[in-house]
Amino acid sequence: MKRILTALIVLLGTSSLLTAEPAKGLQVGTAAVDISPTVFPIQLRSGKSDYVHDPLHVRAIAFQNGEGRAVLALVDAIGVGREMTDEAKASVAEKTGWKVEEMLVSGTHTHTAPKGGDTSPGRIAYEKTRKDGLIEALTKAIQSLEPAKVGFASDEEPSEVYNRRWHLKPGTMDPNPLGGLDQVRTNAPRGDLVKPAGPTDPEVCVVDVRTRKGRALGLLANYSLHYVGGIPKVYEDGIEFGMASADYYGEFARVMPFRIGGSKPPENFVAMMTNGTSGDINNIDFYSKRAPRAPFEQIRVVASKTADAAWRATKKIESYDEAPLVAMLQREVKLKYRVPNEADLKKALELMKLSAKERNKINKRTSSVASNTIAYADPASPKTESVIIQAIRIGDQAIVSMPFEVLVEIGLDIKAKSPFPHTFTISLANGGYGYLPPPNQHKLGGYETWLGTSKFEEASSDILTEQLLEMLAELKSLK
Repeated sequence: MKRILTALIVLLGTSSLLTAEPAKGLQVGTAAVDISPTVFPIQLRSGKSDYVHDPLHVRAIAFQNGEGRAVLALVDAIGVGREMTDEAKASVAEKTGWKVEEMLVSGTHTHTAPKGGDTSPGRIAYEKTRKDGLIEALTKAIQSLEPAKVGFASDEEPSEVYNRRWHLKPGTMDPNPLGGLDQVRTNAPRGDLVKPAGPTDPEVCVVDVRTRKGRALGLLANYSLHYVGGIPKVYEDGIEFGMASADYYGEFARVMPFRIGGSKPPENFVAMMTNGTSGDINNIDFYSKRAPRAPFEQIRVVASKTADAAWRATKKIESYDEAPLVAMLQREVKLKYRVPNEADLKKALELMKLSAKERNKINKRTSSVASNTIAYADPASPKTESVIIQAIRIGDQAIVSMPFEVLVEIGLDIKAKSPFPHTFTISLANGGYGYLPPPNQHKLGGYETWLGTSKFEEASSDILTEQLLEMLAELKSLK
C-alpha cells in the first residue's frame, strides 16, 4: 500500500511540474560562448590569415516573466545572414520550447571577424563554429534562467562619434560611380569639408540585470558607432597578414565586469555592446588631428570610454524592477527593391563597355554599381523581399531591431517618437541587407545610397519606422 501511495505522490508531483505555469517575476539567463577560429587559414577582409588577436564570442541574455519571453544574442561578426539565423533559431526552439519569434540575433559589425562559407576548410569550419556557438549561447541563456531584477538608464559619450557624410567646398566633389556628382561624400579629405550631412547619437544605453540578491548578472549596452579598427598586423617574409578581432565590442565586454565589480569582477557576468544606428557614424575625428595610436590602442580608448559611460548610467538607476512586463513582437515587412531609371541604366551599360581600368578611374566602385544597376533593371530580378523587424518591451525599456546598417537619423526619430522613456535600436539583426538611409539622405547621394550598398526603395526607412512605432504602441498598451 505504501508503495502505491508513494508512486501516486510521485506521479502527481510530476504531473504538476509538467502543467506548472511559468515562474512569476523576472527570470534572466546569460551565456557567453567562444567562437574563435581553430582551423586555419581563416579568411578575413584583408585576406588569408593564421592569426587571432583577441577572442570572438556569441553573447546572449534571456528575459522571462510569466509567459513573456525575449532572448537576444550578439555575434562578433560583421553581420548575420537571415538563412543562418533562421536555422539557428529553429534548432534552439526545438531544444527549449521557446518560439523563434522570441529570439533576436544581431552582429556587432566588427570588420575583422573571419568569414564563413564553403570554399575552403577554414571557411567551412568557421561557418559551423559560428552557427554552433550561436545555438549554444541562445540555449544556455534560456536554460540558465534565475530570479532577477532589472534597471534602465543611459549616459553620453559624444567624443568618439562623428558623422562621416560631408558637404564639400564647391568644385571638390569627385564623380560618383556613374559619373555624376553627389551632394555629399563619405570620409572626404579634411581640406574639402564644409559641414556634416547629418547628426550623431552620443547616447550609451544600458539594461542592467542583477540577481534578486544584488549580484551583477548581465548588462546589455547600445551605442551608435561603427567598428574602430587599427588591429595589429603580422609580418612574415615581408608579407603582411591581418588578425581576427572582436574590435571595441569585444574589448567593452572584457572591461565592463571591472567597471561593475572593481578589482573583483562578478563571476559569470556577461556584458554585450550592441550596434546602434551607426550607418553613417564612425570614429574618425574630422574636426582635429588625433595623436598617432599604437595598434589596438584606439579600440581600448573607445571601449574604456563607453564602459565608463555605461558605468555612469548604472549609477543613475534608482530602483530595479523584479517583475517588469516582458513582451516581444515580430513582423515581416515586404520591401520593394530599387528600380533604376532609364538614364542610369543607359549610363551603366555604356560604362560596362569600358575596360576595368577606365571604370576605376571614374570611381573605384564604378564596376560594382554599374553591374548592380543593370542587374536590378532586369525584368527577371526579384522585385520585393520580406525582412524581419522586432520590438521588445522589458518594463519601461523598449528595444527595436532592423536588419540593416541604419543611418543615425532613423534611430533618433524612433527614440523621439517612442512611447517609452527608454528606447534604442539594434542594427544588423536577423539578416543583413546593406545600408538603410532615410529619404532625405537618398536625395543627397553618397556611398551609403549607391545601388548595391542600398538595395530597397527610398521610402523603406519610413515604412519600417511606421511599423516599429505601431509595434511599440501595441507593447505600451499591454498591462
